[in-house]
Amino acid sequence: MNSIASINSAIDEIEKVIIGKKDIVEMLMIALLCEGHVLIEDVPGVGKTTLASALGKSTGLFCKRAQFTPDVMASDITGFTMFNKELNKFEYRSGMVMTNILLADEINRTTPKTQSALLEAMEEKQVSVDGTVHKLPKPFMVIATQNCHGYVGTFALPEAQLDRFFFKLTIGYPSLEEELNIIIDRKNQNPINNVNSILSKEEIIYHIDSVKNVDVDRNILKYIVALVSKTRQDPMIELGASPRASISLMRAAQGYAYIKGRSYVVPEDVIRVISAVLSHRIILSQEAKIKKVTINSILRRIVSNVTPPYRGMANG
Repeated sequence: MNSIASINSAIDEIEKVIIGKKDIVEMLMIALLCEGHVLIEDVPGVGKTTLASALGKSTGLFCKRAQFTPDVMASDITGFTMFNKELNKFEYRSGMVMTNILLADEINRTTPKTQSALLEAMEEKQVSVDGTVHKLPKPFMVIATQNCHGYVGTFALPEAQLDRFFFKLTIGYPSLEEELNIIIDRKNQNPINNVNSILSKEEIIYHIDSVKNVDVDRNILKYIVALVSKTRQDPMIELGASPRASISLMRAAQGYAYIKGRSYVVPEDVIRVISAVLSHRIILSQEAKIKKVTINSILRRIVSNVTPPYRGMANG
């Protein structure tokens, strides 16, 4: 079933456990189809871990969960070599990254050395252990979570690692009605047990390749570059988004257009994903922090000040 309907069916399965957050579920699916990594930052207990687990179950992908604590070592992530006495040689023992989806829970609670062990895996889709390169399975995706409060015993992610996350998402609290439905669903059992596997690994790879073929008109590309360049000129921003952000914004717009059943990108696709792509790649100035200006408010202003190309400029 290599159709868009299968993607939407998988999204529906995830919504069995993540109630009222379809936009977040769609973003997570887009990241998977764009071979991107996701940082989920929110308060405890809103379903960050459940969301990642449901994605793995609905897509039929192998998922591992790593609880990041200060005693987790880099070798736990990448793997290590050890001597096999019976074979009289060194053997590679795989680490947590040898999976399709790695849930890095509370990533900011582990040391910078361990955090940096993820860099090569996230960027190159491989790890080097004792001079030997080991390719990661395809697809490979890191879903990292961190709490936005309670910074005691945490290590802030460096800019280099933040830039390697495709999206930064915030789930947020549910409405009263949604929260009521959540506790009703969990009264007798965990609803994640009812999530069905809709897609296979082969189908996911097919969709990943298909997303890359979504047409992006040159005028849309100019629009993306104009938006990103504005972040480098804004007086409220100390550090603007990099060219990697422009590439990610293009890829995300392709992914959004794809799950909506289109073979081309329109300006609305770019606007829909811009906050998730850029919010973690921007550092506010001290003036902005003092005035309590938010990154999203700046992005909204940038979007309103950059004239988008007409919808008709995108080729169908």
